[in-house]
Amino acid sequence: MYCNHCGVQLLEDAKFCDVCGEQNGAAKQTASVLSGGSVGYSARINDPAFAGYVKNTNRWAAIFSGIMAVAAVAGFYISGEMGVDDMENPQALFIGMGIGGMFLLIALGTVIGRKRSKTWDGVVVDKKVKKKKRRQGSQDDYDYVDYLEYAVIIQERGGKNHRLTAEDDDTMYNYYQIGDWVRHHGGLNSYEKYDKSKDCIIFCNACATLCDIKDDKCFRCKCPLLK
Repeated sequence: MYCNHCGVQLLEDAKFCDVCGEQNGAAKQTASVLSGGSVGYSARINDPAFAGYVKNTNRWAAIFSGIMAVAAVAGFYISGEMGVDDMENPQALFIGMGIGGMFLLIALGTVIGRKRSKTWDGVVVDKKVKKKKRRQGSQDDYDYVDYLEYAVIIQERGGKNHRLTAEDDDTMYNYYQIGDWVRHHGGLNSYEKYDKSKDCIIFCNACATLCDIKDDKCFRCKCPLLK
C-alpha cells in the first residue's frame, strides 16, 4: 500500500503515513474517487515505465545531438573545400566544430538538468494572460504578430516561483486553478495535481500529451497516467 499524499510505501494495516501524516486506508481511497480522477498524489509515479522513459529520452537526445554535430562538422568542411561563401579550410572546419560542440553541450546540459531536478510540492498562486508580439519572417523581410501568453505561477514551499506558459492555448491555463496543490516530479520535470476529482482531462507526466482522465495509460508513450 502507498500513501495517497506523498507516495511512500506503507505497511498494509497503516492508518497514517509515517512521513507526511496523511490518513490512509481503503475507505478513504474509495471516498476520494469522484467524477474524475482521485484526490492525492498517485503512487504510480514509481512505475518502472517512467524510469525507462527518462533513460530513452536521454539516449535519443545524445544520439540526435551527435548526428547534428557530425553533420555540422562535415557540412562546413565540405563548404570550405568547395569555397562556398568564400570560406576556406581550416577556418570553415573550426566553425563546424564550434557549432557541433554547441549541439553536444546543449544535449549534455539537458541531461544533467533532468538528473539534478528535484521533487517538490507547491501551490498555484496566480494565473496571468498577456498580449505579446513576436517577430515573424526572415531577417530582411519580417513583421510583428500578436499572440496571447497564458501563464500559471506555482510557488514551491521554499518560496520560489515557477511559471508554466503556453502561447495561444488556454488548456493548461484552465486545467490549473489558484489554490491547487501540485507536485513537481524530478527527472520528468512535470507537474501533478493533488486533486483531480473534478477533471475530465489529464496531462501525461512523461511526454505531456493531453489524455482523457478515463484512460489508464498515455496513448502516445504508454506510461501510466497519474490520476
